This record gives sequence, structure tokens and C-alpha cells, in this order.
Amino acid sequence: MNCIIIEDEPLALERTAGYVRKLPMLNLLATFDNALEALPLLNAQNNAQSVDVLFLDINLGEFSGIQLLETTRVSSRVIITTAYPEYALKGYDLNVADYLLKPFTFERFVQAVDKVQNSVQSKIQLGFQAKAPAQKTFMFVKTEHRLEKVLFSELLYIEGMRDYRKIHLVGKTIMTLQTFGELEKEIPPNVACRVHKSYMVALEKIEAIERDRITLKNARSVVIPISETYKEAFFERIS
Repeated sequence: MNCIIIEDEPLALERTAGYVRKLPMLNLLATFDNALEALPLLNAQNNAQSVDVLFLDINLGEFSGIQLLETTRVSSRVIITTAYPEYALKGYDLNVADYLLKPFTFERFVQAVDKVQNSVQSKIQLGFQAKAPAQKTFMFVKTEHRLEKVLFSELLYIEGMRDYRKIHLVGKTIMTLQTFGELEKEIPPNVACRVHKSYMVALEKIEAIERDRITLKNARSVVIPISETYKEAFFERIS
């Protein structure tokens, strides 16, 4: 995490910077002895220079740390470092991540950083989840006279029969002229897998595998062969 320190006491600044350098998860971009000089970096849009964590003193002369938080849109996680306990409530009103009272120990500093790191990781994870596309749950298959909806949850296996592909579902079958290649593009790889030049099976419906033969749930009388061509890829997929 990129961080900066805003601190006007040289000894306190050096102590905090020393703590930062001890932690491999922190990258110190810069230090400042007043808040105004830090504004360009706090507002930077470049991801390589964006500030994830701000270690901020409160008593900074003409422009205090509290004034910075009240008047500036700071997107960084803020850890207050101060000798004044009376600002703690105000700090939490401004949504600071933690409030360190000087002189704070290295152990207390690590606790504050750990809290921020967990918060950042949770936000990243939620962002990926929000951006992840929804899993397909069905496809439409061309039959002789229409497009028919196939729910992946009902798929057992697909069988090649000369020019046709016979799609075996729970309770019914569908015949289509679509090739295995076309069907593989429609079906997500975690739903079904090709195991033979003439067969594709739904992974969730596999009940057992014995001697290169697959037994399926809801179709126990059916045994699907596994050919040498598809064997390695199939076993990699299920493992």
C-alpha cells in the first residue's frame, strides 16, 4: 500500500517513517511537514502514485489535520498520529481508520496498519465480485423448427449421432444440427466437458468413473466412454 506521512515534528516524523520502513506491505511515497504541500499527491489520479494510507498529525500550524479532512476530499485511509486525545471523537466523525496517541509503540502501529490492510483487501474483493459477469445458466439450441431453451442444471450429456447432436436432459431429449464445437462455445467449461468424439458430459451429473467409463446420475443405465484423445484434458478439468 502506498502511504505518505504529514508530520511537523522531525523526531515524530522520523519515528513513524522508521516504522513504515519495517513493514513490507507499506511503500512510503513521501513525507511532508505541512498539509498543503501534500494536496497534489493526495489528489493524484495515477494509480502508481495514488495514496492508500495517510499518516496524519493534527497540530500542523496554520492548516491542521482536522481542517484537511474537513475541507478536502481525501480518499485515502487515514491514520491519525497525535499527542492530543481530545480530537479522537472528531477524528472518528471524519471516518478515520485509526487514532494513534503519541508516543505509540511499534506493536500499536502494526495493529493500525493491519486494520487498514484488511479494509483495503475487502474493498478490492468486493470490487472484483461486483465486476464479475454472472454465470450463464442456460442456452438456446436450434432444432428443426425453433430455438429451444436448455437449462444447464438439467443437462446430463450430449451424444453425437452422425449429422445430429442428441442433447439428453432430465426428462427429455433434443435433437440439433449444431456441432460439438458450437455447443462448447455456448456451455461454460465448468458445466460440461468433452470426453469422446461422440460425447460431452455434464460434470455435476457424474456419479462415478471406472476403467475409462463414466456413470451418470439420473441415467445409470448409460455408460459414457472416455477416449484417449480427451482423457488428459478431462481429468485435469475434474481435478
